Amino acid sequence: MIKRVSTEAIIIGAGPAGAGTSIYLTKAGIPHIVIDKASFPRDKVCGDGCSGKTAFVLRKANPQWLDEIFSMPQSFMPSHGIIMVAPNGRAINIPYKPNRHPDEQAPGFTTPRMVFDNFLFEKLPSPYATIYQNANVKSITRNSDNTVTVSFSQGEDTVEVTAPLIVGADGDKGITRKTLMGEYFSHKAYTVGLRAYYEGVEGLHDENFIELHFLPELLPGYFWIFPMPNGKANVGVGILSSRIRAKKINLREQMLKAIENNPNISQRFKNAKLVDKIQGWGLPMGVEQLPVSGDNYLLVGDAASLIDPFSGEGIGNALYSGMLAAYAIEKAVQEKNYNAAFLKEAYDGPLYKRLGNELKISTSLQKLCRFPWLFNLIANKANKSPELSKTISFMFTDLNLRDLFRKPSFYAKILFNR
Repeated sequence: MIKRVSTEAIIIGAGPAGAGTSIYLTKAGIPHIVIDKASFPRDKVCGDGCSGKTAFVLRKANPQWLDEIFSMPQSFMPSHGIIMVAPNGRAINIPYKPNRHPDEQAPGFTTPRMVFDNFLFEKLPSPYATIYQNANVKSITRNSDNTVTVSFSQGEDTVEVTAPLIVGADGDKGITRKTLMGEYFSHKAYTVGLRAYYEGVEGLHDENFIELHFLPELLPGYFWIFPMPNGKANVGVGILSSRIRAKKINLREQMLKAIENNPNISQRFKNAKLVDKIQGWGLPMGVEQLPVSGDNYLLVGDAASLIDPFSGEGIGNALYSGMLAAYAIEKAVQEKNYNAAFLKEAYDGPLYKRLGNELKISTSLQKLCRFPWLFNLIANKANKSPELSKTISFMFTDLNLRDLFRKPSFYAKILFNR
């Protein structure tokens, strides 16, 4: 038996991008259906870092949710900054807010995706959201009346949902992108990452700074250590897939080699224990401003290739894109206009206005990481100059300052101490 239903919007995928879309559609009072292939809670291989952008979207949705998050230290670890370690081993401590008050809420946090995605998922039920879990999408079909029908199975049942809009939140290899993107579908993951959980890693920052170690053998990628709740750490590596192919790199081997032999890392793991298997995944980086919408559809999160090319941040950009997609859908429903030109103006425009320059700068920074001497220069000078160290801290929240990293004059001033 086939069940047929209709709604205003269909969201495929209930991770942060899909959840963000659903949460803001509910705030707008727009009926929609969320479809996910898994049953929550479920894991997602990730670095588990949630930036200030994540906090912004959650606070805007409901300020109490952040209070709830920071009241659960067993599940969420407040983080106040980043430690960037240059190829020569010199570290730069970069607080997110150099002048923060001691009792000020942390700008970001770390948490297992099993926990965070389920936290978001539990916020979705509402009079406006109908949710299907364990749903296997079979097809997406365009209809002659300017609507789209999604057919999926759930157990022995088949459901066909029709709506004027569909939101692809099912990743860069999901059925939404594959079916609707056409010529833009052949988009490969630019980076490959490995993730593992360890207990007993020593030397973590007392304010839970996340660590990015730019090891020479991984450039322009890096090795990371993210403090996690309950004495754990998310440990992993990320590197360009093109470099892996060109150099025939065994990424797991390189990760374990760093843990065992790197002078800045190995001693910290002498009493550490691997508590889960090492898992890998592909990261579709935002190195190009590709279309993220078309007739009757919008793409969010990984489906829109929005992962930051330098930091690897994906969760914050996914949530932010979901919020903007919901705003665009609200306009489309009001205007009864679901064509490509309208959605490009309502969604692509605001999305790239907010994230476009940030992604461009990060792409440039990723390319600069190919030159370890530049990184070493900055680290050496920052360790001697509190003023430069503070400037670098502000670069993480001020895009105009961050853009200095792309300019030769910035390095000239550092080199000649100007």
